[in-house]
Amino acid sequence: MYRHFAPLLLLATLALAPTTVLAQEAKADAMPAWDQLTPAQRELLIAPVRDRWNREPEKRERFMAYAERWKSMPQPQRERARHGMQRWEGMTPEQREQARALFHAVRGLDKDARHDFMEKWRQMTPQQRSDWVKTHPAPERRGHD
Repeated sequence: MYRHFAPLLLLATLALAPTTVLAQEAKADAMPAWDQLTPAQRELLIAPVRDRWNREPEKRERFMAYAERWKSMPQPQRERARHGMQRWEGMTPEQREQARALFHAVRGLDKDARHDFMEKWRQMTPQQRSDWVKTHPAPERRGHD
């Protein structure tokens, strides 16, 4: 019975897709440019950065380096970075530790070796992965977040 509705559902989805994109663009366009923000709106946006800058003076040089790198990134690279940051923020501490260990393990490998390693990783059970991380921990972090 539902298979009769599938083509209609697909058609409706396709018909509404441009509307959704337009709605998102209209929402973005509805927000003013920086120069049009009120002083209170600017303050709201800047306050977290200023607070962290003042709270962590030992990291100021790194903050500036990040800002300069971000400014020089092409838009697609910025999107990938944003996506990665969102994924990282959604991880549990255990998942982050696993990600650090994996990154450390594969960072010096060539493309083929990295691919082979990740294939083996995907075939491991969660317990095997946990055991692997315990025996191959990432190096201690030096002053990073």
